[in-house]
Amino acid sequence: MRIVSGTHKGRRFSPPKGLPVRPTTDFAKEGLFNMLRNRTDIEDAKVLDLCAGTGNMTFEFASRGAGSVLAVDQHVGCIKFIKKAALELQLNSITALKADVFKFVNKLSQQYDIIFADPPYALEETIHLPSTIFKKGLLAEGGLLVVEHGRETSFEEHPNFISTRKFGNVNFTFFEES
Repeated sequence: MRIVSGTHKGRRFSPPKGLPVRPTTDFAKEGLFNMLRNRTDIEDAKVLDLCAGTGNMTFEFASRGAGSVLAVDQHVGCIKFIKKAALELQLNSITALKADVFKFVNKLSQQYDIIFADPPYALEETIHLPSTIFKKGLLAEGGLLVVEHGRETSFEEHPNFISTRKFGNVNFTFFEES
């Protein structure tokens, strides 16, 4: 894994083997952040990274100047790695929390400027995640939700849907408060 841009551009790090993750490719990550740059201001943004895995996106947001990034994942090994790497990179804006993302979102009351979610592609609950986030009012005014998913999932009927972009086998769907 490498950080594509920002203060830690080009920095590479290797997560431990055996983590149940599917890191987003650099190609897809670059495409996503090019799109985000045109839609929102990342600098000083309050970011929530759901199903953070290795923290690939967490580190990218922090490197690009996000004010705070909360990384949530249910796997203790992922959380330990994110905490260790954030300390090594001196990225104090990162907080990592072990929790079941779906239960966590239902209890959450804070608002975020950007919410990024990358649940396992085959997880059935993924289709309900945007509705839960909007029902709970978790996006700040002008906020943006991005869900990474496989090609078999479609969110086009969701009332807050903006667009979907494909980068190989990776799909990013964008939502905003209507």
